[in-house]
Amino acid sequence: MTNLPDSAGSPNPSPVAPGPSQQIRGIVYTALFAALFIAFSFVQIPLGFTPVPITLQALAVMLAGGLLGARYGFWSIAIVVLLTAAGLPLLQGRGGLATVFGPTGGFIWMFPVSALLIGLASDRLFRGVTRPGPKRVAALAASIVLFGIAFAYLTGVPWLAYKADTSLARAMVLGCYPYLAGDFIKAAVATVVIVLLRPKLPRLR
Repeated sequence: MTNLPDSAGSPNPSPVAPGPSQQIRGIVYTALFAALFIAFSFVQIPLGFTPVPITLQALAVMLAGGLLGARYGFWSIAIVVLLTAAGLPLLQGRGGLATVFGPTGGFIWMFPVSALLIGLASDRLFRGVTRPGPKRVAALAASIVLFGIAFAYLTGVPWLAYKADTSLARAMVLGCYPYLAGDFIKAAVATVVIVLLRPKLPRLR
């Protein structure tokens, strides 16, 4: 049975088992994006009235999932979260269970899942093409907003309400509304970077 041509007009390559070079490359990229996630966590702007600072962590999560794909994107973020829980001061210079289960814990737990889901969407949207069309770019942007922003608030805000012993409405003021404009800017930046750079990255799968 012959391979059907993809949307770019070239036949789909047959799936092959990853070789040692691919595995090493995947480990290197996982480590690099884990380091990026850590570095971005130190870029923060405290707002004073809330324990949730403005950071670039969400942007690192979006880029990890979109550029590395589901598998390596997930592990690049999950490793940092696990090491932070073990006590290493990796997120904003803090570590331990008090960090992972602190007021911002609901956002931290969701970060690996967000990278995984964005990676799944990116893997699917870039399959068989090197230059995604407008519809695929729009779908990528929508997946980043859904999985990288909405899902983070889905767990982050209720946990913040619980830790701050306040109402859900008050938690939205403390942990959601002030950050939405910045989050959409991060999603737009991530979409542009992923569209430009993902086709240039060596295949990790």
